[in-house]
Amino acid sequence: MTLAKASAVVLGLLFAVALGIWVGPYVTDRGATMTDTPSVRAPATQPSPTAASSRRARARRVAPAPAVPASAPEVHARLKPLLNMGTNMEIASEGFRDAEQFAAVAHAARNTKVPFMVLKHRVLNERKTLAAAIGESKPNLNAAREARRARAEARSDLAALRG
Repeated sequence: MTLAKASAVVLGLLFAVALGIWVGPYVTDRGATMTDTPSVRAPATQPSPTAASSRRARARRVAPAPAVPASAPEVHARLKPLLNMGTNMEIASEGFRDAEQFAAVAHAARNTKVPFMVLKHRVLNERKTLAAAIGESKPNLNAAREARRARAEARSDLAALRG
């Protein structure tokens, strides 16, 4: 074997290892739990009583919209452009409690460039909030703001479907 061939083989192996390290967290589920991995989080602040009562008053004024199933064909048609080309919408929507949750995760995935299936796994299987799932994937983003933005876009999509 010549020096050039040996160098090409070594560089190929190094490239394969680097690619595996780079793509690995998006492809595998290592089964890590909150106790396995330490996380750095800001200390929780207690909301003021007036803020909590204000939120409750606003929540009472807004009538809840009827839940649209995530498997509805019109929801699939509306959200298909957000997901990767060729995505099976039945599989993508499987497990969500309603179309708003499905749409919020799809919008968050598109806005933050986090793979949809990673966010879906963290929200549905690991039972994390959308903000926590985004924060775990992209710690440099303002996860709460991105989650609010995704929910607002999801509500807007569903409102456009209703009328």
